[in-house]
This record gives sequence, structure tokens and C-alpha cells, in this order.
Amino acid sequence: MSVTKAEVEAALERVQLPDGKSLLSHDLIRALVIDGEKVRFVIEAPNADVARQMAPLRDAAEQVVRDLPGVGDVSVALTAHGPAPKAPSLKIGGHPKPQEGPMKPSGVKRILAIGSGKGGVGKSTVSSNLAVALARAGRKVGLLDADIYGPSQPRMMGVNKRPASPDGKTIIPLQAHGVTLMSIGFMLEEGKAVVWRGPMLMGALQQMLGQVEWGELDVLLVDLPPGTGDVQLTLCTKSELSGAIVVSTPQDVALIDARKALDMFATLKTPVLGLIENMSMFVCPDCGSQHEIFGHGGVAAEADKMGVPLLGSLPIDLETRLAGDNGTPVAAGEGAMADAYARIARGLIDGGMA
Repeated sequence: MSVTKAEVEAALERVQLPDGKSLLSHDLIRALVIDGEKVRFVIEAPNADVARQMAPLRDAAEQVVRDLPGVGDVSVALTAHGPAPKAPSLKIGGHPKPQEGPMKPSGVKRILAIGSGKGGVGKSTVSSNLAVALARAGRKVGLLDADIYGPSQPRMMGVNKRPASPDGKTIIPLQAHGVTLMSIGFMLEEGKAVVWRGPMLMGALQQMLGQVEWGELDVLLVDLPPGTGDVQLTLCTKSELSGAIVVSTPQDVALIDARKALDMFATLKTPVLGLIENMSMFVCPDCGSQHEIFGHGGVAAEADKMGVPLLGSLPIDLETRLAGDNGTPVAAGEGAMADAYARIARGLIDGGMA
């Protein structure tokens, strides 16, 4: 039988600070999530100085929860309400620095780019859900939002904080739904446009690859902007890219641009690991009938023509849209869409691609 939230909170009530009050009394517990036998929560200290002194309390909190019947795994993060005082400011963007050769962040085993020929085909939705599905399958996953002009992962992953930078150079990424995250959207005010030329885009991407402390990852997914421009060129030529996944709808107009993305990856000698057909059909929630709004099978035919796998076909789904808007990807829950993303994730893992 799974442990309850009330039982976890009762256990945390026994973990006391030096003043005799508990973690709960001080309102330091955030993001308490119970997923079967797994329990995750965050201890948020009032500032960085206090956080540095609270490691024993974090260990104690982890132990009292782990001792509860029905708990198999506990994950506790210790963070601070605000950045360290007088931390150097971090500037994102600027001309790229010279590199001796292609770059791969230390500790990252594979980098997979997720691209599309055009916008509006659900590439970012697929990226966020695939990252969560891979994390739920036991992989250590990072997600880099490289859509500099239109970053959407902060909203889709439900994160709206500025990453810390202890020295003005190193960037500490954020976490959500078991995924390590970085996006230019974390560094900007919501609604503020990025008005940059190509060199600044390339410099920002170089920073987010090389200056972020990604840690040990099985796979880093890179959500590319649509098209075949500067960001794609920089990623393919300046990083050790393991491969690419192309997302398209079955509509002929979308496939025309998807073929351009495929040709770009071929030109840049980046292997395409497979295609994903998004919005493949609409299933009426009332009568259960299927409607092929954008056509059907076009991406499968293209995959067959290219000799690459069709990794999955995903229908148009209201729950997926609502989940993304609310900051909890549909793959983080249960249901048909979560199962669909889990199958794609399992296919990548079994194929040695993630």
C-alpha cells in the first residue's frame, strides 16, 4: 500500500531545527510528490547561507521518510529561496568563443536534437513529454530549450525561476518532473523578445551547452527552433551530436519542410534516428470515431523512403495541450498519451539511442 501525504508530513514534523520547530512549522517543504513507492520533495531554505548549514537536516528528513512503510525511494533536494548574496551576474548571449573541436558537456553520454522543418507541428510538446517519459523509464535526462526566439519549455515544464550562477560563469540548471532543464526563457522576463543576430544566438547556445553543470546524464535532448538556421548549424558542427529526431504532421505542407530538415541533417552528417508523426489523427471523445484532420501516414511513408524508423504516431489530444499549458507534461501522468510517449521512450532505450 502506498504511503500517504499525511504520513509523510507527519514524519517530517519530527525533523526539528535548532529552535525546536519542525521543517513543516517553518514552511520549508516544497513540491511534495508521491508516485507509488517514490517520494520527492524540496527543502527550501530562506537563503544560501542557511542552506549550506542544513545538509544534516536534509539527511534526517530523507531518513524519516525512507523508514515509512510503503516507501521504496526518496529524493530530497535542498535549495535556497534566493541566490547567494553578491553572486556575480551572468550574461547570456554574445559572440561565441573559439573551440578546439566539437564539444560535449562532461558527464553527458548522448546528445539528441529534436527538430522540425516548420513551426506548429508540436516539436516542443514532443520534446518535453519525451524527456519526462525517458526519465520515468529510469534514464538520467536533460532538456535544453534551444529555441532562442520562442522558448516554450519554461511554461510546458512548469518552471519559472532564474538559474543560479555562483561565479558568473557556471550555470546551475533547474529541475522539473525528473528532468534537468535549461532555457533562455529562464533568463528573460516573460513576454520580452530576443532581438539578436546570428553570432549572439551561437554564443548563447555555446554557453548553455558548455557552461551549464548538466551533471551525469544518459541523454541530453535539445529542443531546436523550427527551420534550418544558425542554431541547427551551430549544434551540428560545434557539438558531439549523437543523432537527430524529426517531428512532423502528416500534412503535405509540413512534410515538404520536414524533408528540408532531413536534408540539412544529412548535409551536416548528423544521423537521423527516426521520425515522429504528431497530430496523426483526432479521436472524438464522444463517439470514439477517428478523423484524419491533417491526413495520415505521410510521415510513415517518408520514414520508409528514408530508411529510418517511425518512432511513433501521436494523435491530436486536448489533454496534452492542457497539460502543457499547466506545466505538467501529459507523460508525467497516466493514460493513453502517457503510454504512447512511454512506448517511444522504450523504443529509443531498447535501440541504444537514449
